[in-house]
Amino acid sequence: MGKGPMIHERLSREIIGAAMTVMNALRPGLDEKIYENALLVELEERGLTIEQQRHFPVHYKGRLVGRLIPDLIVAGKVIVDPKVVTAFHDEHVAQMLGYLSITGLDLAILLNFRSSKLEWKRVLHPRLISDPPSE
Repeated sequence: MGKGPMIHERLSREIIGAAMTVMNALRPGLDEKIYENALLVELEERGLTIEQQRHFPVHYKGRLVGRLIPDLIVAGKVIVDPKVVTAFHDEHVAQMLGYLSITGLDLAILLNFRSSKLEWKRVLHPRLISDPPSE
């Protein structure tokens, strides 16, 4: 989702910088949960507020049908999802679009810790692409 406005730019840079610090310290290929927990520590040390594994109720036709649990929410604004995958696929983006829809947030960042170079992908809520905010 490379098109659309650049929202939460400073926060995005801070998150990606923190992920690079974690990657340099731990190296690639560990379990996703290890990166998630290390990222929590790094982001907190940078003074950011983090919610880990926050539960969001999912309703369908007025009935509770389950819970959505994003890995990390940074500063109440950005969903962060650490992965250890060969490459990002449409399924990863679709998952983040669903998370954005349920949480009401505008931005998710996928982070891939599989190879020696950190990869990331910003995913915007679709409403921002069709109706960009005025900043």
